[in-house]
Amino acid sequence: MRKITVTPYNNGWSRQFQIEALKLNEIFKSEILEIYHIGSTSVPGLSAKPIIDIMPVVHEITRMDKYNEKMISIGYTPKGENGIKGRRYFQKGGDNRTHHVHIYEKGCKEIERHLAFRDYLRVNPEDAKRYGDLKEKLAMMYPFDVDSYITGKNRLALEIEKKALRWYENGGNLHD
Repeated sequence: MRKITVTPYNNGWSRQFQIEALKLNEIFKSEILEIYHIGSTSVPGLSAKPIIDIMPVVHEITRMDKYNEKMISIGYTPKGENGIKGRRYFQKGGDNRTHHVHIYEKGCKEIERHLAFRDYLRVNPEDAKRYGDLKEKLAMMYPFDVDSYITGKNRLALEIEKKALRWYENGGNLHD
């Protein structure tokens, strides 16, 4: 059974992303156009589950399936689209997950959604604190109930996502 753990921000998360990004670049080589650190571990100061979310952007999503064996060789489990059309998703670490890789094709709307959420939280510490505090509280309330944890944070996450997308559309800058 997987335990939900939310910890204070760790400065090492950025380095963990960089190390894994190098491995992914070795596997996918010229397929990758960009590679981003996304999710809560990419927002300085934000409490998070200590799982590094990585988003490679590629030329053509359908070519990604041929890399499953190479991803397995460095510890990832291929999950296909895993509920999001046009994505290729990989998990590393089994029940003690360490990394998630979300691959999207250039132009996919999911890319903008992830980057807007991340960048909005980076420049809006009040919302980042509200989100981090809620995640800490939910992890204590539901340490072995991932569905209740996700449901509990969903309303605030969607509220922040709407603000983030409006912010982005009104000139918020996305950068890594």
